[in-house]
Amino acid sequence: MGLSYHFTLSAPASVGAKELVAFLKTVQADAQKLGFQPTLVLDVVFDTPERREFARRVLRSVHIEDERLQGVVLPAPDQVWNFSGNLDHCRLAPERAVILVVTDERGSETVFGFARYPATLLAVNGRALLKTPVGDRWFFRDFVDSPDARLRAIVKRFAEARYVEAEKDEFAASR
Repeated sequence: MGLSYHFTLSAPASVGAKELVAFLKTVQADAQKLGFQPTLVLDVVFDTPERREFARRVLRSVHIEDERLQGVVLPAPDQVWNFSGNLDHCRLAPERAVILVVTDERGSETVFGFARYPATLLAVNGRALLKTPVGDRWFFRDFVDSPDARLRAIVKRFAEARYVEAEKDEFAASR
């Protein structure tokens, strides 16, 4: 069993994508000073199958487990990944993301940022099934299996801007 550094980032829905991009560009400059190269800030709407596949590769989905999903024939396909009506769960797919990708000297990429998910999960016929746990805010949850202090310095920048919702550093707890 390995150790991980977990972080959850969020911003109110009232914060616009342009404002988040501007913030991420300042964090990007700091990441470059810390030695991360290359770095990239992206603002992506996941409105095509190709872009949704990109989202699946770079973002973690939000897990929903709810008995109201039992017996649902099919939720809207562009809203979910890995739906199981028998097991009462699905993974909510993001609609848009504003992210910073940093690459360390070994070529390992880490993603930080914000994603928008549907506030309401819809059935394929458009009927509302349930309110999602992320609501209409920007939300991002991830973890890294690295003790690299530079990654914590990046999350600290999010904390200074009041964008950190939760943080758990198993490496610090093991010392």
